[in-house]
Amino acid sequence: MSETILNLLPLHPGEAEEFEAIAPGAAHIYARRSSVTREQLAAATVLLGWPKGEDLRQAVRLKWFQTMWAGTEEYDGFLPQGALFTSSSGSNSRSVAEHMLTGLMAVCRHLPSYLDSQRSHIWKDEGPMKTILGGTVLVAGAGNVGSAFGRLCQGLGARTIGLKRTVSGPIEGFDEVRSMDELDTLLPQADVVALALPHSSQTAGLINAERIARMKDDAILISAGRGSVLDQDALARAMTAGKLWGAALDVTDPEPLPANHSLWDVPNLLLTPHVAGGMRLEITRRRCVEMAQENLRRYLAGEKLHNLVL
Repeated sequence: MSETILNLLPLHPGEAEEFEAIAPGAAHIYARRSSVTREQLAAATVLLGWPKGEDLRQAVRLKWFQTMWAGTEEYDGFLPQGALFTSSSGSNSRSVAEHMLTGLMAVCRHLPSYLDSQRSHIWKDEGPMKTILGGTVLVAGAGNVGSAFGRLCQGLGARTIGLKRTVSGPIEGFDEVRSMDELDTLLPQADVVALALPHSSQTAGLINAERIARMKDDAILISAGRGSVLDQDALARAMTAGKLWGAALDVTDPEPLPANHSLWDVPNLLLTPHVAGGMRLEITRRRCVEMAQENLRRYLAGEKLHNLVL
């Protein structure tokens, strides 16, 4: 049976032709998430991009779906039985890692406080600053994002430790790779604790009041995976009481963060509205397209697909 490929990716001129060259015998349909029709979904045997979860119920002929994001939880329970499911994990690693490093450097240099002073027209020296040179950066989540962040920190002279559920060997960007079971032992050693974890029953609430208390009093916390990993109320209480040097959070739970939440007013805490990744960098968008193209080649050749979601 010939394939019908429904492409919802944010394509630039010339990229549709690239897909058609890979699958010249297929029917290619191009649409946007906001305007895709029931008929287009019903015809698709292959779907690339970012449909709404409930839209997948209309894709009754679907054999393979590749989402353009690393996260996949929004599609739980919506895929037709037997359909292959792949993600674009790794496509935005550089973007998120750079954002994490930017937040870390900003907090090291008291930039949130200096911006407050600028807005109030106050000329105030905030005193000593921090560097990660010679420090220990502990990254919970040694996947694509964590590895990319680890490499950036190594480049600035830090020692890096990556945490994974299962340790099977070295990972680029980390001087050591350890088990997540060692989190409590390693927290007191870390100058920076970075969270790059997905949401799951195992990660929800992982960094709670007890684990924040285990951290160094002058440690820095970075969070860019999912907001559910961190107990935000516990963090606000701890930092307000003087625990930690600072924090930079790109994710919260819920999102948006309620306007009356105590995190907004915590000193030397930088909040950004889940903007580390996405398609904000052209290199991310293009990498996402290339990953879909490579998996399309593999799918048509009957080879194992990259980033299979099991």
